[in-house]
Amino acid sequence: MTKYPLRDRVAVVAALVGPPLVALLLVPFRDSLSHTNAALVLVVVVVAVAAGGNRVAGALTAVSAAVWFDFLLTRPYQSLGIDAADDVETAVLLLAVGLVVSQLGARARRLEVVVVTGAADLARIHDTAELARATTSADAVVTHVKGQLTELLQLRDCRFEYGSLLGHPPRLEQDGGVSAGRRRWDVDQRGWPRGEIELRAIGNGHYQGRFMLTPAEGTAPPLTARLVAVILADQAGAALDTAGPEPRP
Repeated sequence: MTKYPLRDRVAVVAALVGPPLVALLLVPFRDSLSHTNAALVLVVVVVAVAAGGNRVAGALTAVSAAVWFDFLLTRPYQSLGIDAADDVETAVLLLAVGLVVSQLGARARRLEVVVVTGAADLARIHDTAELARATTSADAVVTHVKGQLTELLQLRDCRFEYGSLLGHPPRLEQDGGVSAGRRRWDVDQRGWPRGEIELRAIGNGHYQGRFMLTPAEGTAPPLTARLVAVILADQAGAALDTAGPEPRP
């Protein structure tokens, strides 16, 4: 097992170091610079980290930016208290905007990877979207995605589980990484972990079920393939969220 990829580790460091550093650079100008403009500068830091990292790093940057904005750039200085109501509103908006931007930045990272994939992978996404529009059966979309995942990830088997989560199998995450327990698993170097891999199907923010992946021995699909797999699973989740699963016998 390995730690998080280097890119994500760098993003977390930037999330911790970037906001206080930028806030310190703004301290000499805090009496002449409007607090709105100072907050916008910190939002730029959030965007930069989120675009290069993941959702965790982006969210951490947003929280850090709001804290350091309060601590260094609003009265009373060097305190987490805020005297002016306008500054309270600005700090809350900084946090809210930062969190939203961080999620969009992380999603853009996923889409950036998809853009550079081959035509076959893009066709999988398109075909699944077309099926979802053309059919009233969410289960038909699930069955289609199972076949797509089997080919895309070179699986020995793929099944779908409706309902609640049971156990703690290794999981294919939204960023294309794989977690086993509380650690990251380096698929590129070590292949899949043993046993079934969980890939959750999320539709409009709601958990719908999970694909249980059984990898073929010796396979290690690249990040682009794993990201396409996540998108396919989410398409199935969206179909289930809209139509609901057909009654089970």
